[in-house]
Amino acid sequence: MTALSERLGFRASDRVVILSGDLLGSCHAANIGVYESMRMGMVTSSSLMVPCPWARHAAAAYRGESVGVHLTLNSELDEYRWGPITHAPSLWDGDGGFPRTLADLWDHADLDEVRRECRAQIERAIVWGFDVSHLTSHLGALQPRPEFFDAYLELAIDFGLPLRLGDDEAEHVAGFPFRRLAADEGVVFPDHVVACPPGARRRVERALFELEPGITELALHPGIDTDELRAACSDDWSGRVEDHALLSRDPSFRDLVERSGATVVDWRALRDLQRGS
Repeated sequence: MTALSERLGFRASDRVVILSGDLLGSCHAANIGVYESMRMGMVTSSSLMVPCPWARHAAAAYRGESVGVHLTLNSELDEYRWGPITHAPSLWDGDGGFPRTLADLWDHADLDEVRRECRAQIERAIVWGFDVSHLTSHLGALQPRPEFFDAYLELAIDFGLPLRLGDDEAEHVAGFPFRRLAADEGVVFPDHVVACPPGARRRVERALFELEPGITELALHPGIDTDELRAACSDDWSGRVEDHALLSRDPSFRDLVERSGATVVDWRALRDLQRGS
């Protein structure tokens, strides 16, 4: 099979990167941080957490950027909660939101309710005016279990959207060939994904200079420094602020990307390829 980079018009040896600012809609600080990183900096794509309280604000501020849907079935923060947008009793944890942990979700979620909830999140993003470019899964909930992955793949096929999928190692841990299953259905996904924890500048720099041939997504978490962010993300708020500074205001970052020799694209290139095929 022709390499994904070649199908996108690059050489198989080229290193192509999607720079993602994740968790749009999760809070006001994230909305400002993500959009500033896209409009002032190098971030090319984001993904929206539709059930979160600040998702509607993200929709009001949208200007046509490459934004996917971050399918959300967990609410992991201790004191900041969100829940399903559909009638889904199995997706409540009894404490005012989605289950906090993946194990709780996987043990108790009704799969029909999962499918209905995820579909509703995509449809709401479309109704709000987003030109949805791809699908991702919050905390990776829809990837490691075959029955949940079936729902993830079904949505990618139905809406003609590419997916964020883990690498061969993640596939080995999951114990089933989710990458091959997606490829067999014509669903497109990056060759590599590097999820950078908030504030991991050195990891970002290293990842850029260690890019393998093909398409790589680098996922970061920019947010501006506010009391809201400090309260909601007490463990890693400072790292999110550092990500915002790096991605939106640090002129050395653009030089870093150029020196790495990488070509920057957004998720819409993958979506258009999938739909064209």
